[in-house]
Amino acid sequence: MPSITVLVPSYNHAPFIERTLRSIFAQTLKPEKLIVIDDGSKDESARIIQTVLKEHEPPFDFEFISRENRGLCATLNEGLAMTDTEYFAYLGSDDIWLPDFLKEQCNLLESRPDAVLAFGHAYLIDAQDNIIDRTDNWTAFADGDMLPLLLQGVIFSSPTVLYRTTALRKYGWNEDARLEDYELYLKLSGEGEFARNEKTLSAWRQHEWNTSDNFPLMLREQLEAQDRAAGMLNMTPAELENIQRTRKFHAIFDMLRAGYKREALALFWETRGHGPLAETLKLLPRFAVPQALFQWNRRRKRKAAIKKYGKLKIES
Repeated sequence: MPSITVLVPSYNHAPFIERTLRSIFAQTLKPEKLIVIDDGSKDESARIIQTVLKEHEPPFDFEFISRENRGLCATLNEGLAMTDTEYFAYLGSDDIWLPDFLKEQCNLLESRPDAVLAFGHAYLIDAQDNIIDRTDNWTAFADGDMLPLLLQGVIFSSPTVLYRTTALRKYGWNEDARLEDYELYLKLSGEGEFARNEKTLSAWRQHEWNTSDNFPLMLREQLEAQDRAAGMLNMTPAELENIQRTRKFHAIFDMLRAGYKREALALFWETRGHGPLAETLKLLPRFAVPQALFQWNRRRKRKAAIKKYGKLKIES
């Protein structure tokens, strides 16, 4: 059987960490080893982890490390350095895998020897495990070559990914980056295919601390990662500039929805004349829409999704 190491980087997710660990215990394909690193949590995370591991005694090797805070990327690199298996995955301490996640993603990589990772869509869940959206409702992913979409800012979520360890070791995570996975995805896209699974096998928890809601930060991190990776992606300065101007233009829509009107206006002025005329005309009226209306529409969509999908249900 293919061997898999699973890492859980834990930080201040006491309300969710037990649910995360239980979703790993429930996998139909068990990992060879589980590594849990608590990165200096200030809540009860470390105590809960110890209790859960002691009470449930997972049917595979596991190691728990509790230490001072070093940041997520340093924690990911630490876990990767402890890995000697063919495959590697990490699951955030507030996210969830459905029971067949490891089996499905492992089978996909076994059937795709040129792929460096397997990924897919995810449910979005709130603090009460309500399904508030699905990533396949608002974005599409390519199978094989994801680089063009990555350069446009289309990113799949980390709970959906299983890595081939040999490819991952070449780069690891940039410990100076705030958007931990994006630069890695750019670099790995030059190493091989990204194998897309059509099934939704993961749940990505959304709450007020998610970096994904801070659109100015996300855009800045994406552009800086593109600058660093441009050389290995064989992009000329002119090509990179064109890609980034397009990315900035499309980011205006996200900024307005999230309430960053000042930043959106600055981007609009910077990219004026670069976006398609039809999209520019569609964009202009949005500057006049009150933020309260965007927030109301977001709450409406979440309520509709909860009514449609209900709570996430998995085996414990």
